[in-house]
Amino acid sequence: MSSASSTAPRIAVGGFLHETNTFGPSKATYEDFASGGGSGRMVEGEAILGRARGMNAAIAGAIEAGEARGWDMIPTLWCATSPSAHVTEDAFERITGRMLELIEAALPLDGIFLDLHGAMVTEHLDDGEGELLRRLREIVGPDMPVVVALDLHANVTPLMVSAADVLESYRTYPHVDMAETGARGAAALATMIGTASRPGKAFLQAPFLTAISWQCTDMEPAKGLYALLGELERDQLTMSFNMGFPAADFPDCGMSVLAYGAGADTAARALMKAVEAAESAFAGRVYTPEDGIAEARRIAASASRPVIIADTQDNPGAGADSDTTGMLRALIAEGGRAAIGNLYDPESALAAHAAGVGATVRLSLGAKSAIPGDAPLEAEFVVEALTDGSFLAKGPYYLGRMMNMGPSACLRIGDVRIALTSAKAQMADREMFRTLGIVPEEEPLLVVKSSVHFRADFAPIAEEILVCAAPGPMAVDPALLPWTRLRPGLRMSPNGPVFQPSEQNSPKETTNAGH
Repeated sequence: MSSASSTAPRIAVGGFLHETNTFGPSKATYEDFASGGGSGRMVEGEAILGRARGMNAAIAGAIEAGEARGWDMIPTLWCATSPSAHVTEDAFERITGRMLELIEAALPLDGIFLDLHGAMVTEHLDDGEGELLRRLREIVGPDMPVVVALDLHANVTPLMVSAADVLESYRTYPHVDMAETGARGAAALATMIGTASRPGKAFLQAPFLTAISWQCTDMEPAKGLYALLGELERDQLTMSFNMGFPAADFPDCGMSVLAYGAGADTAARALMKAVEAAESAFAGRVYTPEDGIAEARRIAASASRPVIIADTQDNPGAGADSDTTGMLRALIAEGGRAAIGNLYDPESALAAHAAGVGATVRLSLGAKSAIPGDAPLEAEFVVEALTDGSFLAKGPYYLGRMMNMGPSACLRIGDVRIALTSAKAQMADREMFRTLGIVPEEEPLLVVKSSVHFRADFAPIAEEILVCAAPGPMAVDPALLPWTRLRPGLRMSPNGPVFQPSEQNSPKETTNAGH
């Protein structure tokens, strides 16, 4: 399938990204990918090259690195949408079918680079990425170099490892190195173009799950584990450590280590040994909403910078709908000045726009996802600002993306301001507040519906960061989730209970066979 000529190597690039929380309240439809939510609309062909310029995305880094090498970059399809429950069968089949159709039409090729997530579960497949790659191999054959960029939270499967020549993963959380990961993937691809040589592979899975709140790579133990990864790497050996997305109910959920090249087995075992030794360190303090706000006010009394609270269980970056009201209610009850965002409620946002700036409007705000223990907030709010939700992200995580949050509003109740949006995207960029007239640096207390990504842009202005657990679908402790299909013997949290399937919920055979 290679072009086998002296002309510039022809490299197909594409992407299809989704992080699936199988316990989440809403699924990802084709229209969600087409519109993209906060991620931006689905694009095909040459439009991808323009869209990716200067963006913190793996496909952007791969394109830039490929162009620097003189490759002929053949863009196919790129799309993403906010994490949620399962991707619908219709969405997966239409998007995968179109991407593979475009790749097949581009043949002959010298290589393929794909920007995937690694934690996609669909209505009919446990392993969306593995199935996409399996079908790709049917088209291009076993000898075509295929490199895939993955999210640090990928739940890597044996099928993904076997179908791709190299899986190259982000190394930072917050993910500020997405473009760098794409460039590393392009470097791995460069070593295989025009040769029959492929690196040896090693793949190991860890025996426990970890909560995403304690996976931040700016803190231990993740910081030290990625430092060790860098020390273990050398010429002809590359590695990835995926901390996994602990909300996908299937046997391959969890952390894993990958190594490629000479000495892969030895290096993978050394890193996994360190991961297992760090099990107890994957923990941190979690506050109730009331206790967290009280502690934040205590700190803020003598601080010159905001205290920031992560509303981690309603993180739309982990499959929540970003619409629970637990933290908002606690802020109102406490009575002090604060701001919270993003609250996703398109119906209320449209009502605010209809009322206009300065109006007082009665709303049944939030809680449309009907999370147990949560309820809409029935109250009167002052509309302080209105926007169409479009802005350029400037923080390190979303850097370079034109965000489209839909009709948005700043609401005020008492001395609490609410960033209200019509699209789901976690509060990980200060521009999300600023565009609505909320100056984050001037607020004594900020509540963000995010777990870790917010740290990239908010940590530099934070006096301190606290984690609170109000009702939401992304449990701060994965052992609290109603698992039915994990692999037997996996600890559901660090040093936590071991999963053992019952006769009623034993893991079924893989749903990837035969597609």
